[in-house]
Amino acid sequence: MSVKNVFLLLNGEPPKSLPDLTNYDIVCATDGAYSFLETHQITPHFISGDFDSAKQLPENIEVINTPNQDFTDFDKILQILFERDYENIHVFGASGEEQDHFLGNLHTAIQWKDKLKLTFFDNYGYYFLANNVTELHNCKGKTVSLIPFPFATNIFTEGLQYPLNKEDLSFGNRIGTRNTAINDRIKISFEAGVLFVFINETGA
Repeated sequence: MSVKNVFLLLNGEPPKSLPDLTNYDIVCATDGAYSFLETHQITPHFISGDFDSAKQLPENIEVINTPNQDFTDFDKILQILFERDYENIHVFGASGEEQDHFLGNLHTAIQWKDKLKLTFFDNYGYYFLANNVTELHNCKGKTVSLIPFPFATNIFTEGLQYPLNKEDLSFGNRIGTRNTAINDRIKISFEAGVLFVFINETGA
């Protein structure tokens, strides 16, 4: 069975440029992000949320009302995608704007890390939750940050200007921001915990 790819737009800082949407099996958005797609004449397959942000509901696409206030719109749309067997999700608009939303989105990503593959894209680069062994390519000259949530142990890196050699990171104590990839290929491994990797295209 082939992997189904999803373009998901949230209501954070909108992307300055969009990827080729023909590469995705489905395009969807939370209610507050729909206006951006509408402005760019993009018709999603569906939108969902509690619709406290949408002023007018479209009539030509699937609208899924998810009023449960115990969960965020991001969490609820991930639940829909999971139930529909979508697994590889590219998330745009998760950062920027109000920063409590951004931190909440990282929290949601951690909750779903064992069920969905989430890669976040913003106007500076991309970020994701690392596997215990992660290998990346086409990285030379890019800024790489390793952010534990709240800790990651026994971290080993290859291809970075300032390598880690079986070292621990913990939020509030030591984190690994603003490193630089000196090779096209970098490798990151760690033993336990949760580790976000941020790859910024704009340099150090």
